[in-house]
Formats: sequence, structure tokens, C-alpha cells
Amino acid sequence: MIVCNESLTIRELEDKDKPLLVKWLSDPRVLEFYEGRDNPFDLQKVEQVFFDRHDDEVKCLVHFDGVAIGYIQYYPLDVEIAAEHGYISEEVFGMDQFIGEPEYWNKGVGALLVSSMTEFLKKEKSADVVVMDPQTRNTRAIRCYEKCGFQKVKLLPESELHEGVYQDCWLMEFRM
Repeated sequence: MIVCNESLTIRELEDKDKPLLVKWLSDPRVLEFYEGRDNPFDLQKVEQVFFDRHDDEVKCLVHFDGVAIGYIQYYPLDVEIAAEHGYISEEVFGMDQFIGEPEYWNKGVGALLVSSMTEFLKKEKSADVVVMDPQTRNTRAIRCYEKCGFQKVKLLPESELHEGVYQDCWLMEFRM
């Protein structure tokens, strides 16, 4: 168990989670900001993207009050990428997440998820900085991250290809 508190549990992905990821990542409401509505996932794609053990990402399932509701991953930021953004001698982790069950949106669950994982990275991984790069148009996510103490530090113009269009993103950071 990576995080476990009274209502939130985060654990590494298991094979039994594949159908949930297929369900969430074929829902246009989820794909609007994560991967793109033109990029739905089937079982084969879930296996390729989420169960490839040849990367540094720690991929996790999120439960809220015992219900599987979403996904989160964290990873040490590549040294070259970190340096490009001005992080030279710091432990920097990246984080990406989504809540796949829309009935849990706008209820503070995302803020609990982000703040819990940030605290885990601080305590267990000695992170100095945690970064994320949401699309500038994803105002709901940006509000959530700011609520958790993340700050916009740099505009990343046309940095993510999403639904055939390069989208601007914000580099957002949380300093410990």
C-alpha cells in the first residue's frame, strides 16, 4: 500500500485492474483531458501503456471509501528534463492522475488524492519538488492543484498533442 488513510487507498496496479482502466479510458468524459477522445483504450492498449515494466513510473489504482475511482502515477523526473526546467540539484518527481468515475468529480476527492500523494513523495521518496503539466484549458484540474499548494511556474507552449492539436500546458510545482 502506497497511501492509506480513512477514505483513500493507493496501491500499485495489478492485472485485475485492466478492465477498470479500459472502462475509464474509453469514456469520452475522462479522455477529454487525459489522452484524448480520439484515443480510446482497449485491453491491448492498456496492457502496453500501463503494464510495461520497463520504465520508472510507479502506476497505481486509487480507491475512495473502498470504491476504485481512478489512477495515479509518479516517477523521478529525468535529469535532462529537470535541468531544462531549472531543477539542477533537487529530487524532482512528476505526477499524473485522473479520476475515472465522474460521479466523484468536484467533491474534493482529487484534492485529497493530490495532497496525499505529494505528502507520500515528501516523506517516503525525499522529494524536494513535485511537478505536473496540465493543459491550460483544464481549469478544473488547475484549481484542484492550486488548492493543494501547487503553483504555475512556466507556460509550456504547444507542448502536448491532444486530439490532433498541440495544447499549451502549465508547468506547476509544489516545493516541500
